[in-house]
Amino acid sequence: MRSVWLFMALLLLAASFNAHAADEARTPLYYQDPGGAPYYAAQPRKTADGRDYVPIFEDHPPSGDKASKTPAAEHRVLYYRNPMGLPDTSPAPKKDSMGMDYLPVYADEDTSGDPRGTVRISQGRIQTLGVRTEEAVMRPTLTRTIRATGALQFDERRLAVVTTKASGWIEHLMVAATGDPVRRGQVLAEIYAPDLVAAEEEYLVVARMGGGMAHGDPGALTAASLQRLRALDVPDEEIARLRKTGKAQRLIAVRAPADGVVIEKPAQEGMRIEAGQALYKTADLSDVWLIAEVQEQDLGLIRPGQSATAQFVAFPGRAFEGKVDFIYPSLSPETRTARVRVVIPNPDQVLRAAMYASVEIAAEATEGPMLAIPASSVIDSGARQVVLIDRGEGRFEPRNVRLGTQGGDWVQAIEGVKPGEKVVTSANFLIDAESNLRAALQGFAASNAPAATPGDRP
Repeated sequence: MRSVWLFMALLLLAASFNAHAADEARTPLYYQDPGGAPYYAAQPRKTADGRDYVPIFEDHPPSGDKASKTPAAEHRVLYYRNPMGLPDTSPAPKKDSMGMDYLPVYADEDTSGDPRGTVRISQGRIQTLGVRTEEAVMRPTLTRTIRATGALQFDERRLAVVTTKASGWIEHLMVAATGDPVRRGQVLAEIYAPDLVAAEEEYLVVARMGGGMAHGDPGALTAASLQRLRALDVPDEEIARLRKTGKAQRLIAVRAPADGVVIEKPAQEGMRIEAGQALYKTADLSDVWLIAEVQEQDLGLIRPGQSATAQFVAFPGRAFEGKVDFIYPSLSPETRTARVRVVIPNPDQVLRAAMYASVEIAAEATEGPMLAIPASSVIDSGARQVVLIDRGEGRFEPRNVRLGTQGGDWVQAIEGVKPGEKVVTSANFLIDAESNLRAALQGFAASNAPAATPGDRP
């Protein structure tokens, strides 16, 4: 039994000697503190208490290293990279000028075969960061919402001024207050105008001289006097009354020319009026105009017929729909804005002139199909625009893009992205910070360093 134990001891001694000889025949990558502290050396050295640093070989990673937890062939350290993403690598562990440890790059994390700037993030880290992606797709058009402010005014095509073509006096006012509603043909006032009374008397005299008004054409004189009455805006109803009764009337009715409300009323009972003087001004409120002030840079997207939505301070939470009707031909030199007319239906007549409004105009930013990506996927540094392309397996490639017009949550991608490619839409900047992409985004100057070989010296 004693001989068996002696034989086994000799075998163990021989194995230890062979392993030590094999280690001496190889060149260590570097030397590590025997206590596992983060102290390294390129050449053999001793600790302060006289212990030798432990040689670290390519297939024997240091204790506590991440590589020791996985097979060496799959998770061996290739080199160490600068923790701030600078293009500086080392075959052995080291610290930067601020005392930060260089980060190990393992064989299964090497991105040397990927496009420049590609980085890897573990699947667990991707879930922790909340990374989301969306495909670049072809869209028929992009709709952009243009926001502006404006104020209401009356529809100029629905304004009417009530006048008389003969001088006289206002005897009675049937509509005596601003804001009163009126209907077409409604009597607004009665006036005494000597010229109108004289014209009626003349018509009756000429008609009687021609043999009466009941026997056909009263003659040329009667026709001329009839024409004079119509030139003085005597309504047809009054002329019919003249023919029927044969008597002139002292007071002539002034009637409303259109439906609406009275917005101005300079007329007063008993006042003298001159020919052409305005007695009333009415406005039809079934439609109103919203004059929106649109910024100069948005003006090129505005077209007549586009839909618009207005909201007013007086009606919170209520939206009024309208259509772009006209773009005025000049800009304000002070504000660099253009006036855009939006026609808004007002069937219940709750909208009033001079009301302040905010308006949104749905403008088609592009015509025809185009490639579009979510606007949230773009990292804009001012000098360039970059998106992160999801290449699968936790790989993300930063790529320069040339963008076109933005519409809502989408933006046209002219160059840099292909249909079907996935772009990162959330946690973009977290990936940027997590993966030290700043150097890659600043001109892609930093590239992946080549893998270190066992013979490299630190």
